[in-house]
Amino acid sequence: MTAHLYWDEVWRTDSGRTGDWSRPHPWVVDEAARLRRLGAQDVLDLGCGVGRHALWFAEAGFTSFGTDASEAAVRAAGEESERRGLRVALDIGDFAELPYPDDSFDYVLAFNVVYHNDEAGLGRVIDEVRRVLRPGGIYQSTMLSRRNHEYGRGTEVSPNTFRQPGAADDKVHPHLYVDAADLLRLHPGFRLLSATDAEHDRPGSFHWHCVFESAGKDVDGTHHGLFAQRAGE
Repeated sequence: MTAHLYWDEVWRTDSGRTGDWSRPHPWVVDEAARLRRLGAQDVLDLGCGVGRHALWFAEAGFTSFGTDASEAAVRAAGEESERRGLRVALDIGDFAELPYPDDSFDYVLAFNVVYHNDEAGLGRVIDEVRRVLRPGGIYQSTMLSRRNHEYGRGTEVSPNTFRQPGAADDKVHPHLYVDAADLLRLHPGFRLLSATDAEHDRPGSFHWHCVFESAGKDVDGTHHGLFAQRAGE
């Protein structure tokens, strides 16, 4: 993953740290309500940027962790957490080698981050997400849809992975686009609980909004792990 090189420059500017990047996404806030019903406590914001979700989770009473490959992002998130009197454990690191023990988290969020990859690179990240999640834990992520208007633009560097050499934004780095079948194929060891091909802020900016469950031992009489079963109570 190399897109953090672009975002590191963005996070160093005042304008880059404001707007949407300072507000939690409503879809994430909505999922947090279900997490509370699950009894989830330990959460990880993977690719936390300047901390919009990691900080919000801390404010909402969760034990919040955040990691990003951008030093500027983690520094900004730390400064904002201090300003707001929040406790968030922040790390700079490689998403394919997360600095956490096995079974550390009830929930992992990856919002607009893990698709900066090819399939092989994504697989290494997903392996790490599965490792740090507790059995039955929840993984919430976005993936670029093949309906996205950027699909097919630029140079195909790997199957369904494109980079645009002349781009002025992060698309100069590889971006992976997927369909519904790919979501299942690329997330071994997870159950797909929900997936919506949603348009983001610009016309044609389709992203999959996905919620997965880490496959663990099923609750007796069900086809779901502990968390999913408790969420339906």
